Amino acid sequence: MLTALTTGDDLEAAVATPDETRSRHELLGWACAVAERIAGAERVAVDAKPGLPTIAAVAGALLAGVPIVPVPPDAGELERAHILSDSRAALMLSDDPAATGGSPVQIMGISDQKRPGSMPPEPEAKRPALVLYTSGTTGPPKGVVISRAALAAGLDGLAEAWRWTAGDTLVHGLPLYHVHGLVLGVLGPLRLGGWLRHTIKPTPHGYAGTTGSMYFGVPTVWSRIAQAPDAARALRRARLLVSGSAPLPVPVFDAIEELTGQAPVERYGMTETLITVSARADGERRAGHVGLPLPGVETRLVDEKGGIGHLQVKGPTLLDGYLRGDGIEPPPLDDGWFPTGDVATIGPDGWHRIVGRASTDLIKTGGYRVGAGEVEDALLLHPAVREAAVIGTPHPDLGEQVTAFVVASAVTPEELIGYVADRLAAHKRPRVVHLVGELPRNGMGKVQKKLLHDR
Repeated sequence: MLTALTTGDDLEAAVATPDETRSRHELLGWACAVAERIAGAERVAVDAKPGLPTIAAVAGALLAGVPIVPVPPDAGELERAHILSDSRAALMLSDDPAATGGSPVQIMGISDQKRPGSMPPEPEAKRPALVLYTSGTTGPPKGVVISRAALAAGLDGLAEAWRWTAGDTLVHGLPLYHVHGLVLGVLGPLRLGGWLRHTIKPTPHGYAGTTGSMYFGVPTVWSRIAQAPDAARALRRARLLVSGSAPLPVPVFDAIEELTGQAPVERYGMTETLITVSARADGERRAGHVGLPLPGVETRLVDEKGGIGHLQVKGPTLLDGYLRGDGIEPPPLDDGWFPTGDVATIGPDGWHRIVGRASTDLIKTGGYRVGAGEVEDALLLHPAVREAAVIGTPHPDLGEQVTAFVVASAVTPEELIGYVADRLAAHKRPRVVHLVGELPRNGMGKVQKKLLHDR
């Protein structure tokens, strides 16, 4: 699984943060020491603070064949207790004695693993590797079980699509408890080779000051970089700028392309499927689109109407299932197809555009289907608008009306309604615009639209 960490002669290319560096040899010894201590455990959690201890703990668990459960360091008391209880983790890897938040789980330090352990045999590919908890937007977070084989298939598919090799240096400062920051951002370099430079925080200054060939960010990160032109221009040295975890607004896409000399590569995936669709390193990149299926992945639209349908995927990167008590509940597959819960369009040339979540981003108004993302992109074209989120809210005649929440200055709701009406079909214009100080976001920068509905 961790091919670049466990084989090869390169003792230099490994991982670094602003304060600490480890060669491949040093990281392997550290990970083996962790693996030796946790061998035989059914499942372990890790306090996934950004930094080398978390990377060593995850690598050690993978070497030992022990499924690891990343716990967000900023998780509230209830969320932390739920993850630790639901996962039934045997212990928690952390250098913080209070990391369990009062849950009755044993703590094992990470940084005190000084003596390198021996290399364990490679676990079976079908064994579970990670238990990643969803964001919990439709209820308590669910533990998604991902196998070693799925991780390998996903990373190898991205290596082909992005021409990712041991000659690359990856730079990012994303959280280490989700697919983007952990699977792609940590396990990618440990499998494929090259340097990983984690900036701890994904700031424009941190990215600009760290030399790399690949940079990962969520739309919020790229938006902030676009607003810092000097930092953006420093990224001209890179060969690949990757955006994911949420749709990248078209104005941000355009600004990054102008400032860095290259368009961002967008990709699509979710916790249950890993990354399934992406633009290619050596191919076209289209604003507002996420590209083509990765090798071995199939996609289809069901319940399609007006070119928009519910996206389903099939392939080797799918989850094993969800944790349920002592076992794993199989995923809700339809002859191998996984329902993503997202709505999308697929063009004649196979290019995918994600409209959004079926539950929040597909607005059914007056007999029409309106994608929230299209309206958001139109609003963001207005020079006074900094952020925009669109949802459907109940309407006695239309069923739902298009309602926008906008962070802007020196503009009225009426002006913005007219602005969109001039650019999109009449039924797509917002009926109501709320001017707000900020939009609610989670740790990955995704707008929490459920909170907007609650308002």
